[in-house]
Amino acid sequence: MTFAQPWALLLLFVPFLLAYRHWRQERPVRLSFLMPTLGALSAANTWRAVAVVWLPALPILAMCMLAVALARPQRQWQEQKVQADAVDIVLAIDVSPSMLSRDFEPNRLSVALEVAGRFVRKRASDRLGIVIFSAEACTLCPLTADHQWVQEQLKQVQVGRLEDGTAIGMGLATAVSRLKDSPSKSKVIVLLTDGENNTGYITPLMAAEMAQLFGIRVYIIGIGTTGIVLSPIARNLDGTYQYAPRQTSFDTSLLEEMAALTKGKFYRAWTERELSDIYDEIDRLEKTRLEVTTLRRTAEYFPVLVLMALAVMGLEVVLRWAGLRSITQ
Repeated sequence: MTFAQPWALLLLFVPFLLAYRHWRQERPVRLSFLMPTLGALSAANTWRAVAVVWLPALPILAMCMLAVALARPQRQWQEQKVQADAVDIVLAIDVSPSMLSRDFEPNRLSVALEVAGRFVRKRASDRLGIVIFSAEACTLCPLTADHQWVQEQLKQVQVGRLEDGTAIGMGLATAVSRLKDSPSKSKVIVLLTDGENNTGYITPLMAAEMAQLFGIRVYIIGIGTTGIVLSPIARNLDGTYQYAPRQTSFDTSLLEEMAALTKGKFYRAWTERELSDIYDEIDRLEKTRLEVTTLRRTAEYFPVLVLMALAVMGLEVVLRWAGLRSITQ
């Protein structure tokens, strides 16, 4: 409850002053009667006797109501209708053994998943999915608006679930298949890899042409440093990997061509900070359009108070000039 004109409440001082003068300053006149019996006192508690005592309070009450009505008491509330043109995004993540290389702390994959998780939290209105790939590709999480589920699936990403190798074309093609039937106006793939394509029956350029055909933009992130890097060189029987220093290189020309073909962009991430900045830039480039309509409503209560004040004033007139006229005179 609010008041549109709260200054009008100062007018309440007037009826309060009148009440004070009536009940504090005036002294009632005491009359004595000589009565042969006490039967006449039975009429002392009639409604007319009670009403005549409270009759002066009615105009004061009416004045209070009018002062509050002039302050315009009202209740306000608002409703928001949000219409969003959401973006459908698939994260295609390389899970080949080289993603365990330790030029990032603790390794490339762990950092990539942590930064991807922060990106997911920013896309509150979008549907997201996850595709993982190495020598083959699979959908880990189809498109969903349940971001908690997406976060849980990111925690399940690990190296060794698929055959070793790097099939970038297979990973991109699988992500395209997740998006090609999407009704969304904006369809995006964020593909992260640390190596060159060396296997798969779908070439990277073929997959990029598929994305172009379905109007899907592809942002490609190349993660990792070049030079001598501590990397996996063999897998043990228990599924763990043996590490050794290894010379690494990264030919990015093919990835740049793929991104350009789909009107996307290629990024190179040498550090965790650069990787985080890349996801932030993609977040800015692929903003979800939100249309917010705010409806404000106000309920005014002053008409009710005015009617009540008029009713009280009318009651005072009727009692004074009709039912209590003989007493007041």
